[in-house]
Amino acid sequence: MTNSAKKTEEIKLNDEPQQAKGESISDLVRAMLSRIGEDPAREGLRRTPERYERALRYLTSGYHQDPEKVLNGAMFAVCYDQMVVVKDIDLFSLCEHHILPFFGKCHVAYLPDKRVVGLSKIPRLVNMFSRRLQIQERLTNQIAQAIQKVIQPLGVGVVIEARHLCMVMRGVEKHRTETITSAMLGAFRDNQQTREEFLSLIGRRSF
Repeated sequence: MTNSAKKTEEIKLNDEPQQAKGESISDLVRAMLSRIGEDPAREGLRRTPERYERALRYLTSGYHQDPEKVLNGAMFAVCYDQMVVVKDIDLFSLCEHHILPFFGKCHVAYLPDKRVVGLSKIPRLVNMFSRRLQIQERLTNQIAQAIQKVIQPLGVGVVIEARHLCMVMRGVEKHRTETITSAMLGAFRDNQQTREEFLSLIGRRSF
């Protein structure tokens, strides 16, 4: 084999996806259980590592989804220029700082500009971004930005109201604390009347 052929072969090998090395998630969970003083071989924990791995893969499945594919499958040209609101969307996610759940409601609104999206696609988009390791502020922005980019409405408003178990179960241990975040784009940021209409429709006066 010539030197040039060897170099070409090396490049091909280097370009191939690398096989993941090391232990599986379930192996790591089994080791973690031992480290905290548990016996991973006892009956109640024997299958916990595999269950945890399946649960974690499901709860982070949003990494493998594309917001454009989620929304583009149900776009419709419609002559409608009034606000569309999808409120009280159940939301469950994992805080990236402690990998503990936070959960609550998400409210989404947009002002159409010649096209609308199927209503079920909005909760699907919320689920997609929620099923990642998140902070609430980024999650709120990601939902708003994705709708603005794909649907291209006159404006988007997103409000999330959530409780974080990292605050309830540990740290300050404030059981009734709720975190509210908002993202307002386009007409929702520029026009106070539009913003107030949205907040009124979701049952909030202001922040």
